[in-house]
Amino acid sequence: MRQFTVDDLERLLRASGGGDEHMDFSEDILDEEFSELGYDSLAILEMSALIKREFGVELADEEVAELQTPRQAIDLVNQRAAEVPIT
Repeated sequence: MRQFTVDDLERLLRASGGGDEHMDFSEDILDEEFSELGYDSLAILEMSALIKREFGVELADEEVAELQTPRQAIDLVNQRAAEVPIT
């Protein structure tokens, strides 16, 4: 799998709803909390479902509930992707 990037995260979060549609997902917001960016837990769960559908990476609900920042989400997706055996 290719690396999951901030651009991927931005696209999937926008598809999940919530947040400011004009927000720039630059390096400056990687450590901002999702709640401060306008994304609630439902949007984060929807993002997780989209990650599974598009990237084949399944995140446990408990892991998703603990995600607080975009950086944490990107790191977790890339970590889980690295654990998936290539067939």
